[in-house]
Amino acid sequence: MNKPMYSSQKFKPTFILIALNVLFYVYTSVAGGDFLNTSGDMIWLYGQVNGLVLSGQYWQLLTSMFVHANIAHLAGNMLFLLIFGLRGEEMFSLPEYLLVYLLGGLTGNMLSLVFLPLWVPSVGASGAIFAMFGACTVYARRTVSQSIIGALIYAFFLLLLSSGLNVNNLAHIGGLVTGLLIGYVLAAKRKPGTGYAIRYSYSAPL
Repeated sequence: MNKPMYSSQKFKPTFILIALNVLFYVYTSVAGGDFLNTSGDMIWLYGQVNGLVLSGQYWQLLTSMFVHANIAHLAGNMLFLLIFGLRGEEMFSLPEYLLVYLLGGLTGNMLSLVFLPLWVPSVGASGAIFAMFGACTVYARRTVSQSIIGALIYAFFLLLLSSGLNVNNLAHIGGLVTGLLIGYVLAAKRKPGTGYAIRYSYSAPL
């Protein structure tokens, strides 16, 4: 059976996003002169620094989603993007997938803009990845008419495990909540026996 015109599995957005993150890291490494760690100049130019965003550097709300502090940060985020992104490709159309990822990342960054100090930089794709995780988790439960309580508990514990010093928990929370909401709405809109709901109606947790 042919895939739908806007099937995520046809366009492979997960691999495209991973490639973009890696390429951006290579660019900031070359420009900053350090491959293992992203230089402060690059973080202040492309990461999210609230004082700079409020002074007019609005692009940081988007570019900070593609900046990583060091190669270990990049590798960890790309591993989880691969896991949750491929799962998301099975469940969502391309527009839905991009909505979850980009809106989740931007929501996390907006929450950080409101509550983080003006001059504390924030970088990374984790807000967007948490959004994909949340959307997949609640969608998998909701499309087969199972309780979402288990999915919410699972999401809460992953959030706790990922928290810590020098971690932007606000971006994680913003992304996760956005993903949970979008996943719930998309699952509720699916008609039984049609579209993605019939092809991917299973309840196995992530």
